[in-house]
Amino acid sequence: MKTYRISEKMRIKLKQPLGELIVGNPDETMNYLKREIAKKRPTKLCAIGDCITLNLVKFGIEADLYIVDNKIMRKKIQPIPMEQIKTLKVKNPPGTITQEAFEAVRKGVNSSSVTRILVDGEEDLLTLSAIKFAPMGTLIIYGQPKVGIVMVKVTSTIKEEVEQILNL
Repeated sequence: MKTYRISEKMRIKLKQPLGELIVGNPDETMNYLKREIAKKRPTKLCAIGDCITLNLVKFGIEADLYIVDNKIMRKKIQPIPMEQIKTLKVKNPPGTITQEAFEAVRKGVNSSSVTRILVDGEEDLLTLSAIKFAPMGTLIIYGQPKVGIVMVKVTSTIKEEVEQILNL
């Protein structure tokens, strides 16, 4: 079983957005996201993180995959109420991507039903596995703390970039 561990150098690199940074408060970013979804008609929509998931639910935007750890800014929160969706539970310590989490993301992103992956540990790096396994044209959304959100449209270019990061 392979576990990916992040180096300090890579941690700094990954603080930079992997896609388009949308600056603003939740009202601004979610309204922008709604317009982009209507325009771009993504293959799938994946949300990484509790804050993003909370805002999607609040603004009535349904994703195909939610990856959460019941924490915002490392502080425990109440689980986000979600109606009848398939939930996969995985262990993924901070600064890693475990094989278990990697496989759950692969299954979740390619599932025909809405899926939530509940992470015991940290979900941040699972953005990389979501990009790796998501179908072309998928929109992956994650938070940029205290700034806004990041929108990544899955293309062959971003998949190659993620593959290079994972190989390091």
